[in-house]
Amino acid sequence: MPENYSDIFIKDIMTQDVIAVKEDDPVEHIFELFDKYHFNTYPVVNNEGKLKGIIDQDIMLEIIMFHHIHCTKQTHMAAVRSLGESAKEIMIPHPVTISPDANLQDAADMMLKHHINRVCVVENDKLVGIISKKSIISEVYKKKEAEWWSIYSCCC
Repeated sequence: MPENYSDIFIKDIMTQDVIAVKEDDPVEHIFELFDKYHFNTYPVVNNEGKLKGIIDQDIMLEIIMFHHIHCTKQTHMAAVRSLGESAKEIMIPHPVTISPDANLQDAADMMLKHHINRVCVVENDKLVGIISKKSIISEVYKKKEAEWWSIYSCCC
């Protein structure tokens, strides 16, 4: 029988201390963040903390390798990004987001549907957290483990 995870809310398992990039941050700063923290994606926010976009490893790799990719494989967007000097100029605008009041099932469905590993958690247009597949897997495992212990501890 499939499990129902609608009673686990994003606000209870999301990472709240998110390392975000400001719209005006230079590309060099973003490279430093990728090197220092090893996350795959960084949210881009404005001065009010409103989510404006995301920057992922694919974008950074595209920028680094642009001049080494055969011109027939280059896209217009890659060319534009290769000239970008700030986060705003290279980010993916309008990222997939979720509410902190959504549940774990909603987040998992969204990640699978859009083939993404992380979703920005937004409330009133402001970034309030991030939820990852790893967080969801850990939470499901904890719930399963607690169920297993309750079953096996009573039988021994």
